Amino acid sequence: MAPVKVFGPAMSTNVARVILCLEEVGAEYEVVNIDMKGQEHKSPEHLARNPFGQIPAFQDGDLLLWESRAISKYVLRKYKKDEVDLLREGNLEEAAMVDVWTEVEAHTYNPALSPIVYQCLIGPMMRGVPTDEKVVAESLEKLKKVLEVYEARLSKHSYLAGDFVSFADLNHFPYTFYFMATPHAALFDSYPHVKAWWDRLMARPAVKKIAATMVPPKA
Repeated sequence: MAPVKVFGPAMSTNVARVILCLEEVGAEYEVVNIDMKGQEHKSPEHLARNPFGQIPAFQDGDLLLWESRAISKYVLRKYKKDEVDLLREGNLEEAAMVDVWTEVEAHTYNPALSPIVYQCLIGPMMRGVPTDEKVVAESLEKLKKVLEVYEARLSKHSYLAGDFVSFADLNHFPYTFYFMATPHAALFDSYPHVKAWWDRLMARPAVKKIAATMVPPKA
């Protein structure tokens, strides 16, 4: 059987989310780079894979998917094993908590943290745009409030959905990894349970492997 294909640069946060899930389940895959500067993601060939002209796109035989969280869930369902069940769909309550914290990441955590990554790393280092310190300051205040909730949750459980690692946790990896390369990484030290949770994630073999391919620009 041919390996599945992930289209997009491996250092992209959304591409990395998918690749991490593939690594966690031990699936064979191929990463097909897309030249973002060359606008390859807007080419007719790529638009046939992702009609919104974004990355990643994903191919499994005749099946084409886009949206990294949806792709990741497909991967985790297809390659689910007794010892690798990151969606916990065999347990209604556990699966619900995975869904809750997956939504929290998408709609609360990421909107607070990602502007800091953009302003401190992506904008100045990759696009020549100076850091907007006002945006950073406002985002840090939002992130602190989010991390207070995470700290309370993680003081009771080892991971977000419970005392088991899940997609809800892995989902946080790509942007948090880049956040830790910004001048504001020390913020996590103020939330010891959050920091311990992050350290546990970073110790996972699949996370270590993907992190090695995601060299962040220097802040």
